[in-house]
Amino acid sequence: MTRTYVILSILCLYHTYTSFGQDCPRKQELQSSLRQLHKLLSAHEASYLQSLRSLRKKLNLLQGSAARQSVKASNGTCPKLEAPDNGRKLGKMLAVGHEVHFLCEPGYELVGPVSRVCQEALSWSGQQPSCRNINECASTPCLNGGTCVDEVNRFLCTCAKGWTGATCHTPIPTFFTVVNDASSAAATTTTSSPSTSSSSSSVSPSSLPSSSFVHAARCTQFLGSTRCSCEAGFTISGRDSSLCVDIDECEVFHMGQAGRLCLHNCVNTAGGYRCSCPFGYNLTRDSRNCKDIDECETRQHNCTRDQLCVNTYGSFQCVRVECPRIRNATYVKTSPVRCERNPCPVDNKACAQAPNSVTFHYLSVVSNLSAPRVLFRVSAARVLGDTLRFGLLGSRGRRHFTVQRSGRQTGQLLLVSPVQGPATLEAEVEMSELERRTTLGRYVTKVTLFVSPYGF
Repeated sequence: MTRTYVILSILCLYHTYTSFGQDCPRKQELQSSLRQLHKLLSAHEASYLQSLRSLRKKLNLLQGSAARQSVKASNGTCPKLEAPDNGRKLGKMLAVGHEVHFLCEPGYELVGPVSRVCQEALSWSGQQPSCRNINECASTPCLNGGTCVDEVNRFLCTCAKGWTGATCHTPIPTFFTVVNDASSAAATTTTSSPSTSSSSSSVSPSSLPSSSFVHAARCTQFLGSTRCSCEAGFTISGRDSSLCVDIDECEVFHMGQAGRLCLHNCVNTAGGYRCSCPFGYNLTRDSRNCKDIDECETRQHNCTRDQLCVNTYGSFQCVRVECPRIRNATYVKTSPVRCERNPCPVDNKACAQAPNSVTFHYLSVVSNLSAPRVLFRVSAARVLGDTLRFGLLGSRGRRHFTVQRSGRQTGQLLLVSPVQGPATLEAEVEMSELERRTTLGRYVTKVTLFVSPYGF
């Protein structure tokens, strides 16, 4: 602006001299004016450049300060966390946005948060969890006056007199010694007269088993006394020492697993017994236990081609696997039990939030299976993000199931309480992959549990 003003002034003066017919200024004066003008312009230019350099310096200082603040924030870490007693800690990253996970050893349950996140204030979310011993005696497993002793991941029962077994559920038979004698050798009773008798095991007549199988005893006379004996599987009648009655082995051993002769059903026979199994089972070679028939393997099922045959204990199930129908997302079946999501259109958030894959698994268990028990494990072959989360979807299975982490890339579905069969239970396990708390993918596993009506 100054340079333009000076030039215009000179031109105006020149024009004035010319207009009035006056002589032009001398050459020396004009050159002097031009030199002064040049100095003035140079001074203004130097001042302008100095101001520009000063402004640039301030901008550089501001940029450096912001960069240092950013580096400081990115290098900030949360304090190191320790694993709880009788537990483990998963995750070594302590930077902002990263998670650390906790789990307990078998026999202990986690009290507190499963995961903690490093926050921007460089502090961890939530409180430090702990592992508490599971009191297996809380459910009063010992029966018939037994005393429960809690131990790590198990319990022991001290049974009252007359009871035995893991939970004191089996009575000790008073007729036990007589059965042993009868099965190993002919039971012998010595009497002083035909009207009286004395059992070698001192069993009263009321404790003898009732039976319709009776035959005459083998009796011999010796020195004025009578000795009678019976074949194996029979015993001297408490009412008549000359008669042998069948020992009802099924009745003697019908209470308690420790003394049961048959896994399922016992049928008494003359001098013995035989075992039978329910429909869907075969009797094993020992003639006592039952083995499930795999109808799917032996093609003894009526499932159609579009159905999947699932063998269960004592039966089978025909299931039809169908891919989920979710709004704004479509799926294609990539295996008989797996559906994968088709690529989503650009900027379709609803589709991107749908599960990347849905897998179906079918399990079969016996009735009243002891718990807690691991039923199923799900893991990631490779991880793209920095965090994996495992959880149950919905509320249908929360009464019987829970999900806990068993490794950095593995979660497991647990049965938390015994289930009386027959029953069908369902649970949906979700594995989420995250990067700095942003979901990268969701993978759902639908587990169906078929509970047998039998405990074998």
